[in-house]
Amino acid sequence: MEHTHSAPRAHAANIDTDRLAAEMTEQFRQVLSSKRMNELTSRSSQSRSSSPAPRDFGTPQPPPSQSAPPTYASLRNIPLVPEAPHDARSLRFKNMLVSLSNMPVRWENPGLLDEALRVIPLEQIYGEAEEESQILQAEAESMSAGKKAAWGYQDCVVRALLRWFKRSFFSWVNNPPCSRCYSPTVAVGITSPLPDEQARGANTVEAYRCSHDACKNYERFPRYNDAFVLLQTRKGRCGEWANCFTMLCRAVGSRVRWVWNAEDHVWTEVYSVHRRRWVHVDVCEEAWDKPRLYTDGWGKKLSYCIAFSADGAMDVTRRYVRDAKHAAERNRAPEAVFLHIMDEIRAMRRSNMSKQDKFRLHGDDMREAKELRANVISSIAIAVIQLSPEDIVNAQVTRRQDSDAQKALEGRLSGNTQWIRSRGEGGQSNQQDPRNQHPR
Repeated sequence: MEHTHSAPRAHAANIDTDRLAAEMTEQFRQVLSSKRMNELTSRSSQSRSSSPAPRDFGTPQPPPSQSAPPTYASLRNIPLVPEAPHDARSLRFKNMLVSLSNMPVRWENPGLLDEALRVIPLEQIYGEAEEESQILQAEAESMSAGKKAAWGYQDCVVRALLRWFKRSFFSWVNNPPCSRCYSPTVAVGITSPLPDEQARGANTVEAYRCSHDACKNYERFPRYNDAFVLLQTRKGRCGEWANCFTMLCRAVGSRVRWVWNAEDHVWTEVYSVHRRRWVHVDVCEEAWDKPRLYTDGWGKKLSYCIAFSADGAMDVTRRYVRDAKHAAERNRAPEAVFLHIMDEIRAMRRSNMSKQDKFRLHGDDMREAKELRANVISSIAIAVIQLSPEDIVNAQVTRRQDSDAQKALEGRLSGNTQWIRSRGEGGQSNQQDPRNQHPR
């Protein structure tokens, strides 16, 4: 009998224990909830009490406390809002860029393009392009059936034009030889253009004196900006070379850009329909698709690289600067102001276009912006991959050249040795001195 009543008693004890545990758990939840609510209420009241009073501009304000939250300026990756320029420095930068943007518009003159086609040996250019195009296609098919060739036919046309221009058509001028005795000359400064030189588009004329004691003749070297005049003179330095060559690329039917660099150099970009992207072309160096030539090759630091076309302007610095060590300070204008200037030039050049053309160009801009962002991401990824355990332990990074950079590790080829050295463009070992800037 005694054993019979013990089981119900034990079962009742278990029920009481479970009920007690449930009640204690519920009480704990209520206490925790009340505590959290009190903390939130306390924080909210402190935030309201610490809110600044309406500012009285007539009385000095106490300095912010050390515990104040960081300003928005410390936050990164916030999209920029375009801001119109107001200060004198930004306005000068805007006026300069608007003036530079006029260069590609001049190449849309049908008479100029017709004259350019008369100068170009079209049969030679198109013959070389056809041959190279077939070779590239055969190489692609030999690797894999249906594989796309590295470059298209129109790309090969520009590549053939590049070789002809560099090797046969245009000549480089450092110091023009004396026209009397053909002796070397020495630069003596800048002089005003004569009326006929100014009429042909020369705003600047460099003066040189013959180095021969018995001659002492003076030579003038006008710096022409008119591509039509350059078709006759066929000589100059970076500015003349890029101006004339880019116009010739336009004449053979390519979309072109004229790229201005704040560190005193200019070059060309040609749109490849085959690759659906803009391709770097430097006719002075006979360089094709080597955007890292100036940083990894010449050892320069670049701040602004701006591509101008008849359709607008684009900041393409990220195509040519892939590493922070090659980035120079961008201090011509605040970035928000610079963005506004780019948008304004683009809107000005596209104002008379049809809605379809604007939509197409907007798609091109978006695709290029994605490409430029990918350049930065790729550079970061390569730097991370190249980290060694020793770098992590020693908290330092050992720079290693990737394969893309190794293609461009030569110094400058155009110009004489002294001129290249004065500009700091001799290669990886040079030390660039901003005071030694020779006009391009």
